[in-house]
Amino acid sequence: MMFIAKLRIILANLLKTRCTGRSRSFSDVNCVSESVSDGEKEVLRIAHKQQGVRLRRTKSTTRAEQITEVERKLRQSQPDRPIHQPRDSLLSWNSGFDEYEGFVNWGALILLLGGLRLFLENVIKYGVRINPVSWLQWIKDEHGDGYYFQTPLFLLSSNIHVLFVYKMEQLLAKDKIPGELGVYIHGAHLATLLSIPVVILGLWTNLFSLLGRTIICIVYTVLFLKLWSYVQVNHWCRSNRSFKKKFVRTRSFSLKKYQDIDAAEDETDSVVLPHLTNYPDNLTLRDLYYFLIAPTLCYELNFPRSQRIRKRFLLRRILEVMIISNILMAMFQQWIIPSVKNSFQAFSDMDYMRCTERLLKLAIPNHILWLSWFYLCFHSFLNTLAELLKFADRNFYQDWWNAKDVGTFWRLWNLPVHKWAVRHVFVPMIKNKYKKSSAAFMVFILSAALHEYLVSIPLHMYKIGVFLGMMVQVPLVYISTKVANHLGPRWGNIIVWASLILGQPMGIMVYYHDYVVKTIDPNMLGI
Repeated sequence: MMFIAKLRIILANLLKTRCTGRSRSFSDVNCVSESVSDGEKEVLRIAHKQQGVRLRRTKSTTRAEQITEVERKLRQSQPDRPIHQPRDSLLSWNSGFDEYEGFVNWGALILLLGGLRLFLENVIKYGVRINPVSWLQWIKDEHGDGYYFQTPLFLLSSNIHVLFVYKMEQLLAKDKIPGELGVYIHGAHLATLLSIPVVILGLWTNLFSLLGRTIICIVYTVLFLKLWSYVQVNHWCRSNRSFKKKFVRTRSFSLKKYQDIDAAEDETDSVVLPHLTNYPDNLTLRDLYYFLIAPTLCYELNFPRSQRIRKRFLLRRILEVMIISNILMAMFQQWIIPSVKNSFQAFSDMDYMRCTERLLKLAIPNHILWLSWFYLCFHSFLNTLAELLKFADRNFYQDWWNAKDVGTFWRLWNLPVHKWAVRHVFVPMIKNKYKKSSAAFMVFILSAALHEYLVSIPLHMYKIGVFLGMMVQVPLVYISTKVANHLGPRWGNIIVWASLILGQPMGIMVYYHDYVVKTIDPNMLGI
């Protein structure tokens, strides 16, 4: 008891002389920390503990950075000339270092050397197979029976569908056909539009070459998407016009409103405003055919237009189209065809190890072919078309190569299709009280069906491999998103690139491989 009494006396004297308050808290100990020794501070803590006082921490007024800076200055004042300081290695995640240009150059050089070695190995093994004239010979062999005009005539017949939609929209604009009936007619017509290539190419297969069937399916698919957009946008315009007619009210015209309108007209007199087309003035063949040729799938009454055609820019894009097209054909001749020919025996024997080796060997040239095709189509060709038509919106793709997950990749790599899907499928479903997950799933189903259509119909191989490959993207989106959230966007981006190299492009090549195995003599593949 005497020991406790002495501790109380020491504590009371210290608090009187060094602190202004009498709170028995942990802050009292901090008040005297500057002038008492470590032993005295320990005594104070024991005293508080024995008295049953609950200690609590208070906010420190000294930050860690300040402590580090004070420590650094003290160490620098020492005569040992210190050179060390607390810091992370550059390759640590917490270092904040992000300048990896040297590694990018190193990776590009390694890829170049590896590709050069593969090219030399291919040339030594198969010889130089690049011959542009052989493509003309292949096209001639495809039309051995003299059927050269079926594909152009089939494409010209697509104008019947364009004129039908144009006439229907004029009748709907004049209220000669009920709106609900027009919706059913347009729906039936669009379904017929996609069904015609299936029927014609299925019944008269020998009249069309593989190239012709592929072009027909691509043109009819694009026409289907464009006419869907054209019909739906005009439907929105009619609905808006009906709404205004129904709810417009005659209001009194006050002097103040007249003065405001007069002032607004005075302000716009000095500004040249562009002439905007309003519904139904847009229902002309000139407007419709401009939209069908324009590099977009989404119809508008007034597209953004550029002031002039940049001749140098246009010339560069045309040269890119010509050069890259020949590069693609050369790569196909030199790399893809030999790999496909050498895979016949492995697939026939069902040797899984050799099949895997053939597929992996096919993956790199196929992926390079896909990347080259992306640049040719989405940059060179679409910019050429946009420049000729003075179409000002050139946002055909975004930085999909930096996508942190598969879902982000699908939103960035093909913006014309993505904008169409969001505008004409996703948003209308959301407005009709569907869940976002249901709307997104419907977009994937439609995309998968169209991909299957573009592959199965030209090849006459009615499988569901491409459809299932596209639907696999749904769980892959979920997995890559989880990985990106937990392990960082870098790992999610790795999944994106892995799916591109080993996923859909490989599935397409397997389709073409099966087509060659079933329909073409292997000895005839050296085109």
